[in-house]
Amino acid sequence: MNQVWRVVIVGSQPTSMLGTKLILEEEQDLIVLGMTSSGTEGVRMVAEQLPELVLLDYQLQDQTSEAILEQMKQLSPNTHVVVMTDNDGLPLLQSLVSRGASGLLSKQASTFQLIHMIAGLREGVASLPLEWVRQGIWPLTASAMNEGGLQLSETEAFIMERIVQGITYDKIASEIQVSRRSIDNYLRKIYVKLGVSTRAQAIEKYALYTRQGRQIYA
Repeated sequence: MNQVWRVVIVGSQPTSMLGTKLILEEEQDLIVLGMTSSGTEGVRMVAEQLPELVLLDYQLQDQTSEAILEQMKQLSPNTHVVVMTDNDGLPLLQSLVSRGASGLLSKQASTFQLIHMIAGLREGVASLPLEWVRQGIWPLTASAMNEGGLQLSETEAFIMERIVQGITYDKIASEIQVSRRSIDNYLRKIYVKLGVSTRAQAIEKYALYTRQGRQIYA
C-alpha cells in the first residue's frame, strides 16, 4: 500500500475546495489536513504540517500564487505543489515550474486526471495535457531569444520600458488603463518569453537587448 499523502488545499471557492476534499478522501492513501482561501494561512499550514501535497489555486486575493508557491517551497522543499488554473495554463507552465511547482492542472480537469497526476508524482513523473503538448510546449523551455529577438508585443515592450525606468506597477496600470492584476498577468507572460523567473532577470535581459539594438517585437 502507498504511503498516505497529507494534502492541503488553498483555493478561492469553498464549495470547490470541499468537492476536491471529498474526491481525494475517497482514495485510501490521501488525507486532507485542511482547507483555506488565504494564501497566508496556506503558507502557515505548510510550515506547520509539512504536507506531501498542496493544491494551490492560481487566483487568490491576498497574495500572488507565485509568491505563495515560493514561500511554501522554502519552508517545505519536499512538498509537491500543484497549481490549479482556469486558463492560460500553457504560458504559465515554465514560470510556475521554475518556482518549484510540480504540476499545473485545469480546474475543469476530471477526477481521473487529478488522481492520475498525484499517482504520477508519487513515481516522480509529471503529467501534462496532450493538448498542451500539441500546442507546442517545447519552445517554452528553450531560450526566449528566438531568431535574435525577444518576441514581445508592443504592450509588453512598453511595460518593460517603464519597469526599467523604475515606474511602479500601479502607475503603469493607470497609463495603459488596465487593472493592477492585468499587469501581473502581462509580467507572467513576459517572464516566459524572456526565459526568466524574476523581475531583476527580466530587466537585465531587456536592457541588454535594447542596448544592443536587437529585435524586441514579435
